[in-house]
Amino acid sequence: MREYNRFYIDGEWVQPEEMKTLDVINPATEEVCGKIALGGAADVDRAAKAARKAFRSWSRTTREARLEVLERILAEYQKRFGDLCAAVTEEMGAPASLAQRAQVPAGMGHLKAAMEVLKSFPFEEPRGQTLIVKEPIGVCGMITPWNWPLNQIACKVAPAIATGCTMVLKPSEVAPFSGQIFAEIMHAAGVPAGVFNLVHGDGPGVGVPLSSHPEVDMVSFTGSTRAGVEVAKNAAPTVKRVCQELGGKSPNIILDDAALEKGVKTSVARMMVNSGQSCNAPSRMLAPAGRMDEVIAAARAAAEAITVGDPAGNATLGPVVSEVQFEKIQHLIQTGIDQGAELVAGGPGRPEGLDKGYYVQPTVFARVTPDMTIAREEIFGPVLSILAYESVDQAIEMGNDTEYGLAGYVQGADLDKAREVASQLRAGQISINGGSDGMAPFGGYKMSGNGREWGDFAFHDFLEIKAMMGYAPPMAAE
Repeated sequence: MREYNRFYIDGEWVQPEEMKTLDVINPATEEVCGKIALGGAADVDRAAKAARKAFRSWSRTTREARLEVLERILAEYQKRFGDLCAAVTEEMGAPASLAQRAQVPAGMGHLKAAMEVLKSFPFEEPRGQTLIVKEPIGVCGMITPWNWPLNQIACKVAPAIATGCTMVLKPSEVAPFSGQIFAEIMHAAGVPAGVFNLVHGDGPGVGVPLSSHPEVDMVSFTGSTRAGVEVAKNAAPTVKRVCQELGGKSPNIILDDAALEKGVKTSVARMMVNSGQSCNAPSRMLAPAGRMDEVIAAARAAAEAITVGDPAGNATLGPVVSEVQFEKIQHLIQTGIDQGAELVAGGPGRPEGLDKGYYVQPTVFARVTPDMTIAREEIFGPVLSILAYESVDQAIEMGNDTEYGLAGYVQGADLDKAREVASQLRAGQISINGGSDGMAPFGGYKMSGNGREWGDFAFHDFLEIKAMMGYAPPMAAE
C-alpha cells in the first residue's frame, strides 16, 4: 500500500495545510492500492510563491547550467525506470510490456529531446540595432492526465527546465504514483529548491487555484476539452497564457489500394494500444465503401487477436483506468448498437473469464454513419468506428467533419496520394503509413487545443519575446 501524504514544495517534503486523503484504486483489481493527500488553495499558494522566489535566480542561469540539471534528472530517471514501470501498471492498468517499452521511455525521450534542443536553441537574435530576446515566461502551472502520465509530465517539465522557468505540477489524482516518483527524481537530481514543486489534488481543490493564481504566468493543461475550457476561464482574469492539449476524434483514411488489408490491421492494433486511452487514437476509420466486406474481415481478425487481461501478465490490453471510464465506455458501446451500427467484434460487458477489474472488450463497429454518437464523441476506450466513403474527396470531408483536430492518419501504398490526402486534413499532427517522430510538434486545431509540445516547438510556449531596441550602436555614416 502506497501512502503519499506530503507535497514537494521549495525543495522539501511538506505536510499539507489541511490533511485530507483520497484512495487510489487499482483498475485491475478494483481495490485500494494507495492513498494521497489532497491539496487545497493554501498549498498551491505556498508552492506558487516558492516557484516565484526561485524564478529570480533560475531564470538567469546559463544554458550550460540547465543542461547539467537535465542530465542529472535523466540519470535519476533511468535509475528509477523499474519503479516507474511498476507504478504506471498499478495506477492506471498499463500492461507491463507497454509500461516498459512506451509509457516510461516516453518521459525519458522528452528529457533527451529537451537536452538536444537546448544545446543550440537561439535565445537571442540580432536584427540591426535591435536584439530579439526569448526569455522564460515565469512560473508555470502544469496539470497532467492519467492516460500517459510520464509522457505528459516530462513533455512539460523538460522544456520548462530548459528555458529557465519554474513550475508547480498537479499530476492526475487518478494515477498519482508516477508523479510522486518523478518528484523524488527531481529531488535526487538536485534541482534547485522551488524550481519544481508538486501538489497532489483534484481539479476543484488544486486545479482551480493553480490556474487562477496571480503568481502563475502560464498554465499548461492536458485533459478533456470540457476541463480545458474551465482552465481557460479560471486563467482569464489574470491574463495568463494557457496552453491546452485536449480531446480528439482522429480520422484514419484507408486508401483504396493494395495496402488496404495491412492498413486496416495495423490501424486496429494502433487504436487499441493503451486500451484506446489516447487523445490521438485513430478512432474513426474511413474505408472505401466498395471494399467494406474486406475491411470488416480484416478488422475483426485484428480485434480478435488482441488479448485482454492482467496488466502484470502477458496481455496486450489491460483495464481502463476507472469505474467512471468503464461505465462511460459501456454506455457508448450500447449507444452504438442502439443507433444501428454493425457490431463486428467485442461489445458490451467484460471479456469472457474476467469478472473483476475495469476490462473492456476490444470493440469494432462497422457501417457507422457520421451522425452517430460513436462517430462524434471521444470514447477514450478500445472502441473503433468504421465509416464508408465513396470518394477520396468525401473521405477528406468526413475526416474534417469534427469539432476536434488533434491528429489524423492516412494509410496507402501510393505515397504521393497519401501525402495529398494528409495535406488536406485539418489537424495538428498527421501520420502517413505509421510515421512517427518524437521531435515533431504535437498539438491540435479547433477544440483540441492550442500551443505545441515536443521537441523545439515545446520551448516556444514557455518563452516570452522581448525587443531590445538600440541594443547595438548605429552604423557610422560613411
